Amino acid sequence: YADMWNPVLREAERCCFYGDISSKGDPESYLNSLFLLYNYFVEKYRCPGSEVLPLIVNTPGWVKGTGFDMLVEMLRYICPTIVVPIRTRMQRKNLPDGMFWLTGGETEPKVITIDAASRDSLSKSSLKRKDGGGMRERRLVEYFKQCFSSDISLATNKELAYALASLPPYEVSFSDVTVMHLHCEVPRTEIWHSLNATIVGLASSCDTPATAHAIPWCVGLGIVRGIDVQRGLLYVITPVAVEHLQSVDLLLQGLIEIPRSVLQVKGCESPYMSTNVRDKITGKDLYASNLNSPLSRQDDGDSDSDADTM
Repeated sequence: YADMWNPVLREAERCCFYGDISSKGDPESYLNSLFLLYNYFVEKYRCPGSEVLPLIVNTPGWVKGTGFDMLVEMLRYICPTIVVPIRTRMQRKNLPDGMFWLTGGETEPKVITIDAASRDSLSKSSLKRKDGGGMRERRLVEYFKQCFSSDISLATNKELAYALASLPPYEVSFSDVTVMHLHCEVPRTEIWHSLNATIVGLASSCDTPATAHAIPWCVGLGIVRGIDVQRGLLYVITPVAVEHLQSVDLLLQGLIEIPRSVLQVKGCESPYMSTNVRDKITGKDLYASNLNSPLSRQDDGDSDSDADTM
């Protein structure tokens, strides 16, 4: 992001959906996702004849207990050539001095220690309470704005909420997708109900790297706007391009919440109720090579208004 307060999003070349705002819930899965991304980078950009690109790893700020152990694992696996610790005046929040993760015999990196900014030019404290939740919400808002053309003005969250409420969703058959619950167990009878009004990762089983942990690549995020258990249908909105959706057959459910600012709209019966869904794009029409597309669109004008909605 060029600006943390006004994020500009770029399409990720590869990404994993961890599904939580903290690694505390499942440190092993977090590390496995990180290592998978690092291995991809090394195989593509550190092979002979490839362009040499720098890699910047922004580590979590959790540096005590399990967080410290995770940081050591990251450093040992990635073997950085430059490490930049940021120190504060509160010693208990700082990492140990020196190259504490090395066990001996490794090439020592260059360590550049810097102090966190605590005073501005007017000698006023610049340490403000971090609004992590607010920044995450703004990123999600900007992400789902991509559902709309850039020439549509969505200056406020209220405008985005109305736009999302009127956007025709994709229709997804239960039989065409598998649900993976990443951080909880859900009774089989409640699997589909548990997806309602959630943000899910969209992934493909055929594009899952051959690793011991089988973590699938994620192509983007979607909002499950409604479910129709009787018809066996989900209604999903997402900015992911149709050509990428053709192979999606995994829905990854974590603990990421829909931003409250776009969850309720005054005057709407339900912010994610729609009277129609997008036209169906069949394999015969556009994707003859992929006739088993799991994410399809309906063309008969049926309504999802009888479905469970948010």
